[in-house]
Amino acid sequence: MSRKFDDFLNEQLNDAEIRSEYEALQPEHALIQTMIDTGQESGITQKELAKRTGIAQGDISKLERGNVNPSILTLQRLAKGMGKVLKIEFILEKV
Repeated sequence: MSRKFDDFLNEQLNDAEIRSEYEALQPEHALIQTMIDTGQESGITQKELAKRTGIAQGDISKLERGNVNPSILTLQRLAKGMGKVLKIEFILEKV
């Protein structure tokens, strides 16, 4: 992130309502970033991932843009296509 964006974001997060909405979206953002990072680290393009998983490249693109909510089965297929295993955890919420 750029410094200007970081400053803007931090300013906006001073508003409790905005902070609450931003925090509610963190799991989704983390998932998307993990998918992108894993694909880049392994050198797998969307086209190659589509070929490996049978998931349309357009659908993978939509996932990476956050335009759809994938099922657990879809996430498992994506993980396997990247040579990974999907792990989902429930952790104690920090209050």
